[in-house]
Amino acid sequence: MAASKRFTSPLHPTRPVPPTHSSGVSPVHPPSPSAAENLPFRDPALPLRTRVDDLLGRLALDEKIAMLHQYAPAVPRLGVAAFRTGTEALHGAAWLGEATVFPQAVGLGATWDEELVREVAEAVSAEVRALHHHRSPAAGEARISLQTWAPVVNLLRDPRWGRNEEGYSEDPVHTARLGTAYCRGLAGDHPTYLRTAPVLKHFLAYNNEDDRCTTSSGLRPRVLHEYDLAAFRPVVASGAATGAMAAYNLVNGRPCHVSPLIEEELRRWAEPTGHELFVVSDAEAPSNLVDPEHYFDDHPEACAAALKAGIDSFTDHDQDSATPVGRLHAALERGLVDEHDIDRAVRRQLELRFRLGEFDPDLDPYAGIGPDVVDGPEHRALALRAATQSLVLLKNDGLLPLDSARAPRVAVIGPLADTLCEDWYSGTLPYQVSVASGLRAALAEQGGQVVTVEGCDRIALRSRTTGDLLGKSAFDTVDWGDGALTLRDADTGRYLSVKEDGHLEADQEKLKSWFIHETFRIEPAPAGGPDAVLLRSVLTGRYAALDPADGQVTVTAKTPQAAETFHRELLRDGTTEAQTAAEAADVALVVLGNHPLIGGRETQDRKDTSLPAGQESLLRAVAAVRPRTALVVMSSCPYAVDWADTHLPAVLWTSHGGQETGRALAAVLLGRADPAGRLPQTWYRGDDPLPHPLDYDIVKAGWTYQYHRTAPLYPFGHGLSYTDFTYRDLRLSTAAIARDGAVDISVTLANTGARPGSEVVQLYVRARDTRYQAPRLRLADFRKVRLAAGESQDIAFRLTAEHLAHWDVTTSAFTTDPGSYEILIARSAGDIALTAALTVTGAAPAPRAVVNHRTRAVDFDDHEGLTLVDATRTTGDAIMPENPARPATALFHRVDLTAAVRVEADVARESPGPGEALLEFRTGEHLLGALPVPVTGDRHTWTTVTRPFPAALDGVHDLRVTLRGDFRLADFRISSSDGTP
Repeated sequence: MAASKRFTSPLHPTRPVPPTHSSGVSPVHPPSPSAAENLPFRDPALPLRTRVDDLLGRLALDEKIAMLHQYAPAVPRLGVAAFRTGTEALHGAAWLGEATVFPQAVGLGATWDEELVREVAEAVSAEVRALHHHRSPAAGEARISLQTWAPVVNLLRDPRWGRNEEGYSEDPVHTARLGTAYCRGLAGDHPTYLRTAPVLKHFLAYNNEDDRCTTSSGLRPRVLHEYDLAAFRPVVASGAATGAMAAYNLVNGRPCHVSPLIEEELRRWAEPTGHELFVVSDAEAPSNLVDPEHYFDDHPEACAAALKAGIDSFTDHDQDSATPVGRLHAALERGLVDEHDIDRAVRRQLELRFRLGEFDPDLDPYAGIGPDVVDGPEHRALALRAATQSLVLLKNDGLLPLDSARAPRVAVIGPLADTLCEDWYSGTLPYQVSVASGLRAALAEQGGQVVTVEGCDRIALRSRTTGDLLGKSAFDTVDWGDGALTLRDADTGRYLSVKEDGHLEADQEKLKSWFIHETFRIEPAPAGGPDAVLLRSVLTGRYAALDPADGQVTVTAKTPQAAETFHRELLRDGTTEAQTAAEAADVALVVLGNHPLIGGRETQDRKDTSLPAGQESLLRAVAAVRPRTALVVMSSCPYAVDWADTHLPAVLWTSHGGQETGRALAAVLLGRADPAGRLPQTWYRGDDPLPHPLDYDIVKAGWTYQYHRTAPLYPFGHGLSYTDFTYRDLRLSTAAIARDGAVDISVTLANTGARPGSEVVQLYVRARDTRYQAPRLRLADFRKVRLAAGESQDIAFRLTAEHLAHWDVTTSAFTTDPGSYEILIARSAGDIALTAALTVTGAAPAPRAVVNHRTRAVDFDDHEGLTLVDATRTTGDAIMPENPARPATALFHRVDLTAAVRVEADVARESPGPGEALLEFRTGEHLLGALPVPVTGDRHTWTTVTRPFPAALDGVHDLRVTLRGDFRLADFRISSSDGTP
């Protein structure tokens, strides 16, 4: 990545640390080409492939292997500069010092505006270009990379995901559309040269942080193709993306860095574009293949497998290229890879570098971008527009917009009232317009007033042993959820932090580090009364104790018994202060939410979707004295704000919207801008038990608006306007289409209110009476429209039969079944405005053919108690019981068993284990055969078991396959011959 540091903490995986940057012209210059300047690869008139092949052919084998590391060294004899992969550019140029900070990706997703997202990416890429030429690199000899590691197109399946802020949406169509727009903005529109080279993150099915390097995402084929791959496929097929990053997790028991899907899917989609994808590893992930994943016995074997699977660049060991390059040399020496494997990866890197203009500096159309573009006026205006368009009005009973002409007095209350947060992948904020400051400036024009109260308690912690105040100061405390508090020095405003040796110091101006040393829990002391407490570090789990040698407080105690007891003194009641401010105001605005680096964050998922208890309590207390209270949720993720929805007149949501958040929110609150955002993911109710975080089967588990069965608090696509929109005259060009046909759809949208506004017209489809478990409804298209008061517009869509398709497990392909469908025009997934019927004509699907066919075990229609695993280290999937002590079942519906007389199955059983291992085949309650499974000695060593049926079968049945015991099933074959010669 842009810069990284290797950590040894057993609690946290390695990850890059944002460096400190100095501005100014980079001292790095490419080596002088000298005699190499007349070589064919320097000739821009030659075809790209010819130039790449010429340069590749001139590189020595050692030089090529060295280029497989993230920090590729220069080749001075050829005038080839050093090259480094990866600049983080998710919503601004990150880790490179000050740069324009746009809304988080989930906030950009809330805009539902492809053109705006493209413009944001264009601005980000222009700043990356400027920094490439005019700012010194943080690490290594190469310039700041023009390969941008963005966007993230992982789907927001579970709102508790620690990296929820990085994705666009829970829906693959929405995500792919915005992901394509972002890639186009990053890449530019020149026919030959790229402005930057976008890389899609993270392939594949990556949506949990807890134990992310060892957990496996179980993807049955329908979920794989209809959901997770569906977010990547259109972006790659469009040609807008130039690469992808493999994910940390495993899929069906196989690490993503050795997944066959890299070649079978990703690169196959890219073939028609004429360019190959350049695939990079995530940080330290190649090393993870050995430890902690233990998928391979040693690192040369692991590196060889990753290279052959399609990983072209190894982001491993930071700048210590000797270690990963040494592993690749060892793999070559052992015959695990050959020079062809190395050439294939290097060729992809070189092609990208040519497309970025590295070898044609005089022709590069983007080389002249200057440093003044960084946080320039145009980008500031764009940041404001993006933040404004991303705001979502969740509820409004008439409180909003506020009438600024009446010069209201507004109390802005809460831990996020007067501050903005950076997240791990944001740039350094060049300035901050907080909610309070933005609203204060806007209201001052009309004589209005803003009073700001953080609403946090001010406490002192006094040592019971010495009587001294901790830190010789008082602290302002904020509850960020799950008991995690920050303690900010009341005099300096700096955060209390645990240092490496355990001593405490209030010296941090902001929270922006991989390891957050600034969160604590205040726990009741075992003895000493109600105000006796212990101070415990969230990061280390250790308690504050008194050093007997010098009397200093250090966070070193392992048990409560060894900890120092403090007397907690309440110096200022934050709730009382907030109530006083609210009572004196006309309106209270309570700004609550998360800090992006506390609680839910990279490496840590949220436990639930509740607001932090302290924040919820503050909200209720304010509303008790000032009923005209609006809640602003400023967060990276959805919250269960059930109480607020019931008791408050207005609720809004914004992501951490970047440097212009406050001005954007003020514009919406005062009605100077219409709330134009719509939710990119479902906000579930607090009492709705969500599925297990590791249950990736959205169909069976009931994830997202497509399959969730309980009414949410706020549905996907929800968002209110200050004006009224009416839908009418839904028209279809035909009432029936063939299985390869299309229908033109139009609907009239009218703004029937008294002011201009924006609406997102959402087109959903629903299949009726299906042979498979179809989604409740599924987004097929959308259009964002802005209309003046009284204006109407006809909105047209073209829907092909492909939009109605599902992944058919009987044929391993997408198919559109004949039958009845519904076309739905909606304001959200929970607010359908108009519907129309559509029929797809054609012959009904035949029953599943299994006789004399190989049937993959993963191609079931339904299941119970199964988990999906790898068949071998390189390819194939299998099933096994989730709990070997309990039977697991795979169901295959409408199976034609005519003339079936025998079954054979491919199974693997590593060790005897307790109990029997038996594979059963049934139709209804009728046992067709029970096959004992022998020990094969390894989970990837397979054998075939076989058994004749008692009698020949006939007709169509539902086939139930039951696994009893600890073994794997890859496939089975039912034959019409008994197999005797």
